[in-house]
Amino acid sequence: MKIRRALLSVADKTGVVPLARGLVEAGCEIISTGGTARTLRDAGVPVTALETVTGFPEILGGRVKTLHPAVHGGVLAVRGDDAHAADLSRHGILPIDLVAVTLYPFEAALARGSDEATLIEEIDIGGVTLLRAAAKNFRDVVVLSDPAQYAAVLEEIRRTRTVGPDTRRRLAREAFARTGSYDRAITGWFDGAAASAGDGEGQSFPASLSLSFEKMAELRYGENPHQRGAFYREAGPGPSASAAPGSDGGVVPSIASARRLAGKELSYNNIYDLDAALELVREFAETAAVVVKHGIPCGVALAGTVREAYLRARDGDPVSAFGGIVALNRPADAETAEALGETFLEAVIAPAFDEDALGVLSRKKSARVRLLETGPLGPARPYAGIDWRRVRGGLLVQDRDALDLAEAELKVVTARTPTDREWADLRFAWTVCRHVRSNAIVFARDSRVVGVGAGQPNRVESVRIAGRVAGDRAAGACMASEAFFPFADGVEAAAAVGITAVIQPGGSRRDPEVIAAAEAAGMAMVTTGIRHFRH
Repeated sequence: MKIRRALLSVADKTGVVPLARGLVEAGCEIISTGGTARTLRDAGVPVTALETVTGFPEILGGRVKTLHPAVHGGVLAVRGDDAHAADLSRHGILPIDLVAVTLYPFEAALARGSDEATLIEEIDIGGVTLLRAAAKNFRDVVVLSDPAQYAAVLEEIRRTRTVGPDTRRRLAREAFARTGSYDRAITGWFDGAAASAGDGEGQSFPASLSLSFEKMAELRYGENPHQRGAFYREAGPGPSASAAPGSDGGVVPSIASARRLAGKELSYNNIYDLDAALELVREFAETAAVVVKHGIPCGVALAGTVREAYLRARDGDPVSAFGGIVALNRPADAETAEALGETFLEAVIAPAFDEDALGVLSRKKSARVRLLETGPLGPARPYAGIDWRRVRGGLLVQDRDALDLAEAELKVVTARTPTDREWADLRFAWTVCRHVRSNAIVFARDSRVVGVGAGQPNRVESVRIAGRVAGDRAAGACMASEAFFPFADGVEAAAAVGITAVIQPGGSRRDPEVIAAAEAAGMAMVTTGIRHFRH
């Protein structure tokens, strides 16, 4: 079926002129609204103003323009239905065969932190209605909801003089996905406003939760070769875990927004580990490097240069660093690249890689390492938002764990107060510890992790593991525990390997015994009053 009449009404003018020109060349009449019509006329494209079709001008400052029977009758009429054809004839309505709409940029306005009045005006009504009407009638109408669709559809029209049923169905699904994502962003804004103001229902989370994601890539497999895998990113910058505001009011750099500069496609496990490494490294204001293996930081260090930070992090546990994921919070230079090339790594993520660094890494035997560039990371801090975890039959939702030591009530509970060096290491170890799986223990010395115990069903075993990893480096180091010690045995095990200061939440019924064990070993102990379980 030939495309004879098209309605173009786009907030995003990208590609609309070539689209309109191509349609005109194919013998299609173009109908358009205000700003889109002006853009087309200025480009010399013949266009019929919508008000000529409806016999009614735009009103209310453009709030009402496409909501008219002459428009929606032409879009929704089923071709071949005699009753529909009679209605169109009776009212002098002509069919519309193609609809191209891009919606008002509500999500972008939300990401900029626009005020309520601005956001309300960016809620599209007519555009959403047109997309849904055209998508409903996809057997007879082509619906375009994204400029990225224009070129392929024009090529199909040039080649076949129409758009096939499979393409129409796919475009309809994409249009409904777009309007669904748009509505979720608006709903999320209302939910956020209600939670901030208090809606009288005592709810901090909405009564219903809808999540929208767009597929970025099919993966070779999931965690294991027998599992399928794919990577999705959150659709639009609405309120969500990866859409907290950055320093410029935009979206925090993430693995979903990073640009791959070199290396093969990412795997399921690469993506998971890269996310874990990036989340930790961006918490430090100082130059920092993080090495992650199987979701757990096995090397973390601060230093004066990126190269030194990486080497210190790698050498914190060189056995585990082999085949690991590295995150840097400063751009990588040639010297850093030389150091990175000394060890087999799966991937490196950083704000940038200079040309010399890329050249070094491309020449080395490690040239297959995946390199990802995030752009500037913004201020050092954990960021807020929500997290969710799938369970069979449901979804667990919570605030992100964004509470840091600045909000803790630090108390020295032993006779000995930490030295200045111990205070620095305790704070450093605590920051790392909140990124380690429970039961979590971190040993640190001179702003470098020297031992990690993670994921054990009892805390004393995590201490023992951290001690074995640290070896002689445990002597004089500090220890962080993300939750309280239920017994004194964990502190006693730490003292046995030479730990001199401990930071932990406190709050156990056996705190007096735990503190006494620290006193007996000459340790300094600080309690925070907050815990960081990470199951």
